[in-house]
Amino acid sequence: MTRLIAGSVAAVLLLSGTAFFFTGQAAESAAPAPPPVATPAPLVAAATPTLSVRTPPQASQKSREEKRFARADKDDDGRITSAEMFEPRRKAFAKLDKDGNGTLSFDEWAVKTVTKFASADSDRSGWLTPAEYAVTAPKPPKRKAVCSC
Repeated sequence: MTRLIAGSVAAVLLLSGTAFFFTGQAAESAAPAPPPVATPAPLVAAATPTLSVRTPPQASQKSREEKRFARADKDDDGRITSAEMFEPRRKAFAKLDKDGNGTLSFDEWAVKTVTKFASADSDRSGWLTPAEYAVTAPKPPKRKAVCSC
């Protein structure tokens, strides 16, 4: 019963507060209009025929996709060949392909994880004990020094 009364009181207060908020807005003040701004005189006089003003060239309006296509099309022939598509990825692939056979094994792809496992497996058993696994935990981030003012 108490909840019902408290809920209805809260609803009445909410509705009355909303009504007061929207009806109690300040009226606009009758401030004088600002003075008109005088337009400045032109900097170049029309009587000087020797002065020529060049307009800057108009920039091309390429879309984001057109710019991305132009970056990939290395020979600017309007087509992207497979060699152009794969070229940016060759260096990263060669870095992962340790044996140089042109294919990636799972161990080559996961070289960081394999190296981490091998360095943590101190007894070379092929599995990690809880103590060995604790070595693989990421180091906590360095905390910035608080101002010692």
